[in-house]
Amino acid sequence: MRLLLIEDDQDVVRPLTLALKAANFVVDATADGEQGCFLALTTNYDLIILDYNLPKMNGKEIIKKIRADGKNTPILITTIRSEVGDKVDLLNLGADDYLVKPYVLSELLARIKALLRRPTVLTERLLKVGDLELDPDRFTVLKNGRYLTLAGKEFTLLEYLMENPGRVLSRQEIMEHVWDENADPFSNTIEVHIMKLRQKIEDDGEHLIQTISSRGYKINGKK
Repeated sequence: MRLLLIEDDQDVVRPLTLALKAANFVVDATADGEQGCFLALTTNYDLIILDYNLPKMNGKEIIKKIRADGKNTPILITTIRSEVGDKVDLLNLGADDYLVKPYVLSELLARIKALLRRPTVLTERLLKVGDLELDPDRFTVLKNGRYLTLAGKEFTLLEYLMENPGRVLSRQEIMEHVWDENADPFSNTIEVHIMKLRQKIEDDGEHLIQTISSRGYKINGKK
């Protein structure tokens, strides 16, 4: 899953980014409120971690613009403001959760996972395509009841494919959702990870992941 971190305190950004990546999230980070707002409006994120006090545009203004644009991306606000009135104001504007600084990193991660378990439409988190099952919360993949061992990026790529069964996903869509903004769009990293996934999830003669010439990839089957 891809997260956007809008935070100008580099002492917070560095450890938080490392912790999020260790938890298998893809993270884009910016310290600029205007740039953060632009990214939030033009890129599909699964969740936004938003500091309140930012240069050029504060958290309240960013929330207003995101919600006015019709985006329902979960937003977790972090701030030194602890007054009840501030919390109520931000929640009423469209924030989904609120955490006062300084916070414990484990609590932030728990809140992120809780928000990600709260879909817009209530659906089962367990993803199934044929005899393949993926549990995003437990970081497990089963094929015919047998556990498979996947690397972090392999898991994230498979999760994205299984969230869109039967749909052709372009290289650009995959790159934007599974890799961060520093990834080289002209590299063969997608092809390499697709090849490794096929080796791990497909039995002899099986073609779960299909390459669509000049268009992208799709995973066959239904949820």
